[in-house]
Amino acid sequence: MSKTVTIFGSSLPVPGEKEYEDAYNIALILCSNGFNICNGGYQGVMDATAKAAKENKTEAFGITVPHFSAKVSEHLTKVIYTDTLFERISKLIEIADAFVVLAGGTGTLLELSAIWEFMNKRIIPIKPIAVYGNIWGNLISIMDERMIVEKRQTGLINYFDDLEACSDFIITSLKK
Repeated sequence: MSKTVTIFGSSLPVPGEKEYEDAYNIALILCSNGFNICNGGYQGVMDATAKAAKENKTEAFGITVPHFSAKVSEHLTKVIYTDTLFERISKLIEIADAFVVLAGGTGTLLELSAIWEFMNKRIIPIKPIAVYGNIWGNLISIMDERMIVEKRQTGLINYFDDLEACSDFIITSLKK
């Protein structure tokens, strides 16, 4: 059975913009290694990653919620409808064998925080998490310092500023 990587990021980037192309390229590498993609189901990073999956003939699962009146990506192979934002986040986490978090706003931060907290509280098993882009570097460092103070596990989040290194981390982690 193929493993699935949930990819989080902004709904705003469009084709041709760096964030869209980075998302597409990370997903392209993951899909060419046989992994399925899961995302929030809409545009921006979600559309880019679904497009890469579709082109590689792997699954692209989109988890949507009616609260958002956004256009669903045409590249999804399966749309899963949820009733609430929290149900959506839970499903995005549940489906994943690993996570990639790209640049995004408060929604992306909420998703990353939920994964991190669920792992720290042992609500879900520890799974590989890669964050890509300079938006995350300082935040991860500051939070890991706090985890030391709280006597919680550190090093759960792996920061990358290189696309290939980010993808390689997920591939290597999931092939163990």
